[in-house]
Amino acid sequence: MQTVNIHEAKTHLSRLIERAAKGEAFIIAKAGKPLVKVVPLEEADVPKKRRIGFMKGMILVPDDFDTMMADEIEEIFSEGEQFPE
Repeated sequence: MQTVNIHEAKTHLSRLIERAAKGEAFIIAKAGKPLVKVVPLEEADVPKKRRIGFMKGMILVPDDFDTMMADEIEEIFSEGEQFPE
C-alpha cells in the first residue's frame, strides 16, 4: 500500500482519488507518521438514485382527501372559549 505525505497528497489529490476509486487504497502521513487511510467506498455505501414513480398505482388517494374529516377538525378547533372579534 502506498504512503504519501500531506504535501504530496495535496499536490496530487485528483490523481490519488482516481486511483482510490479504482480500488487502490493509500495512506496519508505527516512527518513519516501514518495519519489516515484512504479507501474506496463499497457499493453498499454509495446512495442509490431514487426512481421517480416506482410506486405508481400502488397507493390510492381518496377523491375527498383534501376535505376528509373536515367536520371533525372544525369541531376540535372550535371547542373552548370563543373570543370576540
